[in-house]
Amino acid sequence: MRIHTRVLAGTLLVCVLGGWASPAMSAAAHPFGPPSTARIGADGSRVTISWFAAEDDWVALGQSIGAFEDPATGTVTTELTGEQKLERSPALRTYLLDRVTVAQGGRRCESRLEELRELVTAGARFVFDCQSPVTQLDVTVAALTDLNKAYRTMLVAETPATPGRTLLTEAESTRRLTFSGAGGSGPPPGTTSVVVGAAVLLAGAGVFAALWRRRGTGGRS
Repeated sequence: MRIHTRVLAGTLLVCVLGGWASPAMSAAAHPFGPPSTARIGADGSRVTISWFAAEDDWVALGQSIGAFEDPATGTVTTELTGEQKLERSPALRTYLLDRVTVAQGGRRCESRLEELRELVTAGARFVFDCQSPVTQLDVTVAALTDLNKAYRTMLVAETPATPGRTLLTEAESTRRLTFSGAGGSGPPPGTTSVVVGAAVLLAGAGVFAALWRRRGTGGRS
């Protein structure tokens, strides 16, 4: 078991032994640490987002959507770690797909959530297929803010975009990003200079060959 998984399992154990706090009390304990992070990349018409949250935030989220058993109403299963229970929760997938979205020209891009594995270290990984190559997108990350308005997410563009980093909050959970070089229609960086350089070399070789022929014939016409 990875160290992060042990931490999450330990946090859950404390919750189980101490009894579940009310949702308001649970959420209030978490949103004032470092913000969650959403890393976004674009390639052609495809967009990817990886969303990372702290261990205790995953606990608060899992509790709010009913991913964990309540010891007050039944037996708590110990065969799975808290992380594994989250990864297998249909409610978590529904929640994440509803609250992390991408829109192009006012229309939502088709989204899917990859298999949830090692949530704490790998995050939740989204794939969005848009109608056309990406230039501008409206990106929404509203996870956790329904638990407490103080939660926020740092949106970081891994493909060159403006803004490159922006903070999403409960009041402003959607930001417009303008991407450069994400459409995939132009040559890759450096290709133009290589082509120009090759043309210059070929032209120079042609001039050299002509001069050599003239020298070989003594300049006679």
